Amino acid sequence: MFGKRTLIHPILDEDFEAISQVLLGALSQAQRRVRICTPYFLPDATLIAALNTAAMRGVAVEILVPAKCNLRFVQWAAAAQADQMLVAGCRMFLTPPPFDHTKLMLVDEAWVFLGSANWDPRSLRLNFEFNVECYDESLAERLYSATDEKCRAAEALTLAQLRKRTLPIQLRDGVMRLFSPYL
Repeated sequence: MFGKRTLIHPILDEDFEAISQVLLGALSQAQRRVRICTPYFLPDATLIAALNTAAMRGVAVEILVPAKCNLRFVQWAAAAQADQMLVAGCRMFLTPPPFDHTKLMLVDEAWVFLGSANWDPRSLRLNFEFNVECYDESLAERLYSATDEKCRAAEALTLAQLRKRTLPIQLRDGVMRLFSPYL
């Protein structure tokens, strides 16, 4: 898909939508698998649709987030929208402590996107972020191997787990999701 050469392209957020556009472009080009590691996972509706579309095309979409987030409001908001990805075939994994602050996206066996941006509205629209886009099969392979260990140690999040949350917890999470653009 991307060739064998190593290409590195820094992505700055000087352009309001630059990082989101790179994420959307990568998801649209994914053919086999996508792995995302992020401490804060609050994608907007467009990114959710892109993740779901990739999964429905047969791409294995895996999202790794900490089992216990250091920002509980973010964790609650993320729980309120997780079902949207799970019903479409995305897989979510809760990684055990210590808190993992990795910000990484891998596509197929060739494309790597890493840096400071989280998958949340603040990172994608407000904060000053710096990410690097790399086309390097060897680097992608090493990072897949490193994150394979995280997947093995993680617990898969299921729809059943989300649905058995009590009504007060679901309401709390839903209210926090309304505030996700500010979290």
